[in-house]
Amino acid sequence: MEEMLLARGIVVSYETIRRWSLKFGAAYARSLRRRKAWPGYLWHLDEVRIVIRGKPNWLWRSVDQDGYVLDEILQPRRNTKAAKRLLTRLLERQGLRPSRMITDKLKSYGAARRKLGLSIRHLSHKGLNNRAENSHLPLRKRERIMQKFRSPGECQRFVSVFSAIRNLFVPSASITTALSRHINRVRPLAQWNNVTALSA
Repeated sequence: MEEMLLARGIVVSYETIRRWSLKFGAAYARSLRRRKAWPGYLWHLDEVRIVIRGKPNWLWRSVDQDGYVLDEILQPRRNTKAAKRLLTRLLERQGLRPSRMITDKLKSYGAARRKLGLSIRHLSHKGLNNRAENSHLPLRKRERIMQKFRSPGECQRFVSVFSAIRNLFVPSASITTALSRHINRVRPLAQWNNVTALSA
């Protein structure tokens, strides 16, 4: 962002951009979530370890079959209670149940599903869950650039904004034609301009 603005003759520091993201990021993310399409029928769930000030935390994430992040929550534990919290939030926020749920071999997902009384087909296989595993890579890259997160609250705020904006600009995995890709580039920019104009 700093380089893009410099190319247009506007000089700002990275600290100014950080403050802008704190001030406007959450509002933009809320607006984008309100406008999003219905989630897919297939949910991939996964968790990734994030160390913050020497303490391990777990970022629990769910993505649909197109790779769009549905929800994510940072928790200090990797157990059934944490998996149940993720599933409960997902069901409340998405407003529907998937036809299938794919996870790695962590048994907490199955236990959480049983505790909630869900009759969703659950496939537990590490190889099938690559879409969720790959969804962590952009965050890992940003984490390295930012030289790690300072607190769990900062991490949660960042991922909620980062994923909402990334969902807008990353093309769906189901797009195959050049025309569809072009439309998928034009439409998000129009939506982004609309959201930023309304939130400002």
